[in-house]
Amino acid sequence: MTRLLPIFLGFLLLVGNGATALAASQKATALRQANGLTLFTPPERFLAGNFVADEMNPAFIFGTVKAFAASRQCPTAWLSEAGAKTRPAEPGGPDQPQEYTVYLEEDCPDKVVYYVFIDQSGLTPQQWIEWRKTSHGSKAEPEYGPTKSKLDTACQAGCGVGAELRFIQQDGELLTKSPEEVLRSDLKFAPIFDLNRGQKISK
Repeated sequence: MTRLLPIFLGFLLLVGNGATALAASQKATALRQANGLTLFTPPERFLAGNFVADEMNPAFIFGTVKAFAASRQCPTAWLSEAGAKTRPAEPGGPDQPQEYTVYLEEDCPDKVVYYVFIDQSGLTPQQWIEWRKTSHGSKAEPEYGPTKSKLDTACQAGCGVGAELRFIQQDGELLTKSPEEVLRSDLKFAPIFDLNRGQKISK
């Protein structure tokens, strides 16, 4: 009987961890249903990539997506729109650049936060701007051209980007602060590269 006790305790620990990982609060469950979201496993290429937090004129590159997810204080889950679960595991290609929306849910006792990422892990800087031409047409080059040049510099310095944090929602409402401001001021998540200066930021 004594020998079985450690095994039994280990089983309880395993079950407990699984319950923590899978359970969602009532508010989180309701928001998932209202937004048509379901659990999703992002590709490693997306998780391992660095990200920016401004679509048109990002000032900084932050660390990896997985590092940001791990820094959150409350339980998290990755979500995607239900109809997008059949999308390719590796987005985009040389002749068909693509982007996808992925949601990082942070389920806190007093709030549910969505960090709305755009998976750009299959895009080079050139494909990044080509994708914008599909919706912005001839305006894409003058509006996004300077950012592309900065991203090219970052790539050469080993700080390429594979994602963009485009929105942050709290309890279904968009935050008025920009994602960059929230990351740096509120969450104290430090960037790794200054795009305006074109150089890495020392820790």
